[in-house]
Amino acid sequence: MTHNPKASSNKKLHCIQWHSKIITDEIMNSQLIPTEELSSLDIEAMYLLLSKHFQGVERDVFNADLNHKNWVILIKDSKTNQLKGFSTLLFYNTDFTGEDISIVYSGDTIMDPSAWSSSTLSRTWIDSVNKLRTEYSQGKLYWLLICGGYRTYRFLPIFWQEFYPRYDVATPPDIANFMEYLAQERFGKNYNPISGVVSFSHPHILREGLRGVPQERLTDPHIEFFDRMNPGHLNGDELVCLTEISETNLTPAGKRMWFASVSSSPAIKNSTLRIPA
Repeated sequence: MTHNPKASSNKKLHCIQWHSKIITDEIMNSQLIPTEELSSLDIEAMYLLLSKHFQGVERDVFNADLNHKNWVILIKDSKTNQLKGFSTLLFYNTDFTGEDISIVYSGDTIMDPSAWSSSTLSRTWIDSVNKLRTEYSQGKLYWLLICGGYRTYRFLPIFWQEFYPRYDVATPPDIANFMEYLAQERFGKNYNPISGVVSFSHPHILREGLRGVPQERLTDPHIEFFDRMNPGHLNGDELVCLTEISETNLTPAGKRMWFASVSSSPAIKNSTLRIPA
């Protein structure tokens, strides 16, 4: 996913103490850390991994985007320590129609195909966002997600009961207005409020073998809907999506991930971070 390097807030930043978790299984290690604590080697590995699977990844755009995120999840091979995936996040607080709300916005995200069989990214993402929700939310927490591929969009119905847009329920007017507000704030002129699609000037386009929707997958109504609503995904267009992050909105699969993460006891690494106030 490619993103407009726009600051999340003009408000003053403040520092809060955070404990970054390292989750380990037999295949992968995963860790949530503040972006300001990334090593130069990690940043280089992130750029190379993204470039390997996407066309159009420009280093200055990548760096600017990373500078406007405050978290990153790193997934590494537990034996070789090679980076296998990552997801950048922006957690920020805002308000809409007088209500204080919190947003987690997913930035660049990639898993190497060799690690697709691992659930580490999903598990770590849910665990990390749950911790952010507990520590920092100023009200309801929403996931702002832009989907340039059907695999990303498919995470929504797997883990969340209510999300928008979707094939079987029209987006309620209040949610549609909220989505438009967030998208206009985040993507500006790159966002088309009629189609609900973001078209970046420097899009990331999946390379051959990864982009497109296999014909047999179009029998899935969620995937068919994504393909229909975002016909320009082959050229890097992204569909704006939203869901509330709460325990009551989880599917059974989401609850298994949620409670498995809560009950785990990973190693702890102390760090200091800055988030938008």
